[in-house]
Amino acid sequence: MSGIDDLPALRDVIARHELAAKKSLGQNFLLDLNLTARIARLAGDLTGADVLEIGPGPGGLTRGLLASGARRVLAIEKDPRCLPALAEIAAAYPGRLQVIAGDALAIDPLQYLQTPIKVAANLPYNVGTELLVRWLTPQDWPPFWHSLTLMFQREVAERIVAQPGGKAYGRLALLAQWRADAQIMMNLPPEVFSPPPKVHSAVVHLTALPAPRFPADPGVLNMVVAAAFNQRRKMLRSALKSVSPVIEDHLNAVGIKPTERAEQVGLEAFCALARSIAAAR
Repeated sequence: MSGIDDLPALRDVIARHELAAKKSLGQNFLLDLNLTARIARLAGDLTGADVLEIGPGPGGLTRGLLASGARRVLAIEKDPRCLPALAEIAAAYPGRLQVIAGDALAIDPLQYLQTPIKVAANLPYNVGTELLVRWLTPQDWPPFWHSLTLMFQREVAERIVAQPGGKAYGRLALLAQWRADAQIMMNLPPEVFSPPPKVHSAVVHLTALPAPRFPADPGVLNMVVAAAFNQRRKMLRSALKSVSPVIEDHLNAVGIKPTERAEQVGLEAFCALARSIAAAR
């Protein structure tokens, strides 16, 4: 038995189901159930909440979430090899775990969940950033989720919480801090994973704000910051010329020098620029 429930140790589950992690699916499994339970607790009080988990693999974090009192967990898993192991967890927690086989990028989880909803996941490396951007840029706000507790490569986590002026500051920082409070809660070394990745990892906790810090259309803001930081060494009048043929006029109108570079511009100014561009369409 493991330290958090009556199910077998995770290493035994992986061996019995022959669940060698696949690099093509961005898999790196956490083997220490005490550690997965600790990550689950970083999501806050889970009693009375539904939890969305992406890429549960053999179910280490899933078990942590259930042991921590989550009302229900919806786990979306792309790898069919993991489904038997997840079915064993569902049997041990009757009515509290629903597993959906498929691609998280193609599944609408809202038809399966009831508010309040929290997201907690050791995100597969190959889809983590795309999912985060989707969760941060819906047209309507507040979003379906109350909080996100997500594991990323540490470099990605540092980009989420970065401030203007540094190398890590960019699109993820702007989108995350526009509509949420973001904080790195835990760092994890490679050796706690199977197989050990070549990079360190970190858990980021984001809490949705009731309203964005500054008004802006999410689609326009995402487009502007993506273009700006795609060519971050260029002056903004050059980096953003594909966004608007009169981009220099928009920059001047909101008080941004056209010769500035993206990393020099703060969130409020980018939101003002997005509003100016949207108003001219």
